[in-house]
Amino acid sequence: MLGLFKDTPVVGRASAVIQSPGEKLFNFIGVDLLVNYPRWSPEVRELEKLTDGPIKQDTLCRQVRIDQGNRSESTFKVKVFESGARICFQGVSNPYRCDYVIESVNATSSRITFIFELLSLELHMRPFEKLIRIAVQDGTERSVRNIKKLIEAECFESP
Repeated sequence: MLGLFKDTPVVGRASAVIQSPGEKLFNFIGVDLLVNYPRWSPEVRELEKLTDGPIKQDTLCRQVRIDQGNRSESTFKVKVFESGARICFQGVSNPYRCDYVIESVNATSSRITFIFELLSLELHMRPFEKLIRIAVQDGTERSVRNIKKLIEAECFESP
């Protein structure tokens, strides 16, 4: 398979300030991943944890997605789990990485930066690289908008 993959990653990056403390935002994305990931990324149709215990570094998960009509299944591992600050997933079965970085803005707001990297492209996908780059960027922006909308709605719900 040497030469079948392109080494230059396809990267999408988006960020936003969210009206939520960093710890709550981290818990939404990291600790409660199994509940919330399909909410902010409706392309996720199935999500299951393959390892025992809570979500933490080295947790393995399997997902089934339907992206623009195409079904894909992948396994990913939690590579970084820094409470309140960062969670990063890396594809085990496919070459991708999802990195969520959370920075405190003030006591009630945080900045989330989401970086999605498609680490390589198969040979048959190379002619579509420009379209793939556009789709990846659109997807990262949509994910950040969805996270913002969901968490701010939860923050402002009445007790």
